[in-house]
Amino acid sequence: MTGPTRGFRMRSLRKTVLLAILVSVVLVLALLHSWPTRGYTTVDVWQRPGSIVERHLEERLPEPDHQLGNIPFHVRDSVASLLARNGCLCEGESGGVNLPFAQLLFPRVSAHPLHTAFEASELEEMKRRRDKEYKSFQKRSQTPADVLIIAEANNPLQYPTQGVEVRPLKTIIIPGLALHDLPRDHYSINITATLGTLNVAAEVDGVKVKGDGEMHMSLSSSLLPNLNRQLQFVTYTNTLFHPSTADTVQFETEGHQAVFSIKIRHGVTPKLYNTGSKGGYNVSALVTIATKTFLRYDKLQDLIDSVRRYYPTVTIVIADDSENPKTIFGPYIEHYIMPFGKGWFAGRNLAVSQVTTKYVLWVDDDFIFTANTKLEKLVDVLERTTLDLVGGAVREATGYTATYRQTISIDPGEEDGDCLHMRRGFHHVIQGFPNCVVTDGVINFFLARTDKVQQVGFDPRLARVAHLEFFIDGLGSLHVGSCDDVIVNHATKIKLPWVSQSESDKIYAKFRYPPASSDATHTKNGLLFFKNRFQCLTHN
Repeated sequence: MTGPTRGFRMRSLRKTVLLAILVSVVLVLALLHSWPTRGYTTVDVWQRPGSIVERHLEERLPEPDHQLGNIPFHVRDSVASLLARNGCLCEGESGGVNLPFAQLLFPRVSAHPLHTAFEASELEEMKRRRDKEYKSFQKRSQTPADVLIIAEANNPLQYPTQGVEVRPLKTIIIPGLALHDLPRDHYSINITATLGTLNVAAEVDGVKVKGDGEMHMSLSSSLLPNLNRQLQFVTYTNTLFHPSTADTVQFETEGHQAVFSIKIRHGVTPKLYNTGSKGGYNVSALVTIATKTFLRYDKLQDLIDSVRRYYPTVTIVIADDSENPKTIFGPYIEHYIMPFGKGWFAGRNLAVSQVTTKYVLWVDDDFIFTANTKLEKLVDVLERTTLDLVGGAVREATGYTATYRQTISIDPGEEDGDCLHMRRGFHHVIQGFPNCVVTDGVINFFLARTDKVQQVGFDPRLARVAHLEFFIDGLGSLHVGSCDDVIVNHATKIKLPWVSQSESDKIYAKFRYPPASSDATHTKNGLLFFKNRFQCLTHN
């Protein structure tokens, strides 16, 4: 190869390499240009107001007026006794008469400390762990919207007191902002947010805006009408993502301050049920019957047969934890097998988890439907009220009918926990339904909104002894009612002396009715103590 030829090829190769490098650089620059430029930051997602807001709110809490301290007053005991105390007590009633059925006829309040579910050697450690969990729960569940805010007297600032809401990372106009009746030569407004930025959607002549697009924004003008017009265009943009929290916004002018909350949360996604086009209440499309069975297949079959006499096409879901399960035959039946002895609440969870209708009717496996078991009445109550759950009545073979209505209340305590109180009774009668009342707990025969029952759930650790624990867990989220004119019969439990008890009945009784000193009772009290943070309970 000659010298000129070799030189030409070397120059050609260098040009090719340089061209490849140039193309690579261009591609890299193009890639960098098109790459998302959003900066990601690390944030604290605990729901709590910042230290500045906390200080501001503390400063705004009214100081005791010493001029009022010398004015005499007289305590009205009948009202003052209703106020919450610093701490709570569980006190039972003593005395009474020792007669047959005395507790049924003349119920007395009994009190039970719950810490006895644990050995003395482990109690302090249990309290320490419970306190740690409780503080974490408070951080998760409380938002700045829960903070007490007191409006100042004669404040010329107009602002929204409630109802302002924005979706996470979205923008809204803050409604209702204005300044009134404050004659001055010059007017200024300061607005400060903590979880978002402030801006204006339009500019008004004669108004100076400073800090737009930031957490602190100032508006000023010598013309009050123009300033108020500008306030109508103030926007808030959430910048710190959280699915459900609140921002505390400070709204100030010279000599006057106000604070209001903006809720930041996703809208609640509806869960709707298609019940068909049939007129009236189509119970088969609206209701699924759920039950839990254990060994008592003869009683379960009696239940199914009685249901079919009145509701031949309603689906029945059965959770079964028998040791040797039998096949349950029939249309519109779903039979789910569980591990042996898995338990009462675990079975409830399984059965309810398979319900796809709007409502679920819970029944025990030894109930009998009659002409008085009108599910349409219970459906009507739920369709026409805000109740989430409505109980019926259970009639025994003796003719005694029970609704087991219970009111449940909690007195706030201190470090030892709260006090749980349960009483027979109800709160008030429901207008339009004279046989129905509002209460907190009902008997094991109830119709409920399926999604609400699934939301509360049944603690599977309660395997043998449990019922009101479901309503305790649902307190504050379940709106409960009870109607005594929808009745289901209870298979007789009367044991005739000449009829021997079957082997399956003996095994059932062993599981169903454990002694008070059993692990089941300790588990129940232990959960009330630790999970629900109660120190004691009273009931009648």
